[in-house]
Amino acid sequence: MSFTLIQQATPRLHRSELAVPGSNPTFMEKSASSKADVIFLDLEDAVAPDDKEQARKNIIQALNDLDWGTKTMMIRINGLDTHYMYRDVVDIVEACPRLDMILIPKVGVPADVYAIDVLTTQIEQAKKREKKIGFEVLIETALGMANVEAIATSSKRLEAMSFGVADYAASTRARSTVIGGVNKDFSVLTDKDEAGNRETHWQDPWLFAQNRMLIACRAYGLRPIDGPFGDFSDPDGYTSAARRCAALGFEGKWAIHPSQIDLANEVFTPSEAEVTKARRILEAMEEAAKAGKGAVSLDGRLIDIASIRMAEALIEKANAMSAS
Repeated sequence: MSFTLIQQATPRLHRSELAVPGSNPTFMEKSASSKADVIFLDLEDAVAPDDKEQARKNIIQALNDLDWGTKTMMIRINGLDTHYMYRDVVDIVEACPRLDMILIPKVGVPADVYAIDVLTTQIEQAKKREKKIGFEVLIETALGMANVEAIATSSKRLEAMSFGVADYAASTRARSTVIGGVNKDFSVLTDKDEAGNRETHWQDPWLFAQNRMLIACRAYGLRPIDGPFGDFSDPDGYTSAARRCAALGFEGKWAIHPSQIDLANEVFTPSEAEVTKARRILEAMEEAAKAGKGAVSLDGRLIDIASIRMAEALIEKANAMSAS
């Protein structure tokens, strides 16, 4: 390991992140009884300009009056390039002790996070707020992706990053018609076989961006979260997108519709077989250590100290989910 040790972000269960418009009190009330790990009450894209002020009032009432259980509660503020942002932070953070986190959209440079940090810190000090607010940032522009490593170290409040595929596609001029979906033109054509036939293999156009953000998160102790999948009438498409991210190492995915919550929770929960194998790895390595060995074979495969780290991480995640 490097001599440089990175402090890990505040641990939270973060398999599913439900987006709920702050302009709709009925949706907020229903979301309180959902199985989502994290809920963000939205003031940005899901709220029309004329409804911004009322949405703030709705969110304050909902955070203070509804029973949210053990869910992580978050608000998505408006962008720093709008005049709505400062009131979003001031009004809600001052009035809502239940608030856990702030989701900052369209972060492009570290200074964007610094600005919200300064404002939040002053409110906490003035109000003698006991619970420290955490941050999640949305990487959803070319500028944000170009600066993702620097953004990852921009604030000690930072806990997570989400990949916002829709605005990212717009920012990079990508040809995309379904939020979070694939494009048949993003594919490779095989060489001809003996009969002259060729096959087309679709590729994932978001893999590079997701992987880069993931690496920044894991390097600096943050939770990587995948963003929305727009077609909530396509559970298979959502599950496929979630599985790709889970395979990469993401901790969770957004749900823009209640029907996507269970899908995310299932995909990002380690299976019983995975947990069993992880425990067997730890047991095998414990026996190897007693015998003075640094590595051992299990089921015909070599396992070593790196295997221990992966197994411990998986079991830690499974334990957190069983305790929720």
